[in-house]
Amino acid sequence: MGFRIRPVETSFYDLFTEAAQHLLTGAGLLSEMLSEVEDKEPIAKRMRDAEHAADETTHAIIKRVNSTFVTPFDREDIYSLASGLDDVMDMMDEAVDLILLYEVKVLPPALGDQVDVIQRCAEITAAAMPGLKSMKDLDEYWIEINRLENVGDKNHRRMLAHLFGGEYKTIEVLKLKDIVESLEEAIDAFEKVANIVEQIAVKES
Repeated sequence: MGFRIRPVETSFYDLFTEAAQHLLTGAGLLSEMLSEVEDKEPIAKRMRDAEHAADETTHAIIKRVNSTFVTPFDREDIYSLASGLDDVMDMMDEAVDLILLYEVKVLPPALGDQVDVIQRCAEITAAAMPGLKSMKDLDEYWIEINRLENVGDKNHRRMLAHLFGGEYKTIEVLKLKDIVESLEEAIDAFEKVANIVEQIAVKES
């Protein structure tokens, strides 16, 4: 009979799944922020609440690592994955906050395409996290995230070209560019999470 080298510690998997669910919430609120709703403050407040909830989950993961003698996979990988998921939420929160603070009334339609990419990244990341327990069939997840990141890069270049095309005043260009960059960084952060998951899967295989 074979023996397990590592114990079955389900709390870590549950917490990573919970962290990814926060990303789904954040992506949905980001989409709402781009809608034609005039009063965006309530959406921004809900986003702040969601970001705080995500922080609490991250802290719970770190606390669990520090109090668990044997972890389901390498401690450094757990730290990296928790931090990576938190970074995604932070970038989405930043984009929402900038839209509110800059009082941007009219957002380029192309921003919606980028938020669609972010929502899709959130969906497949949330679907993938429970798979950490078995480490099976995760390759489709990181391959799709990489494809979406490439789509996001193309969207990003097109949006920048549009911003600097002469249609917008200089101050509006500066405001919108910050928002565009936050969305790009959110997608990059999703890819970082997928890369970490791939590294973990390779180590554990």
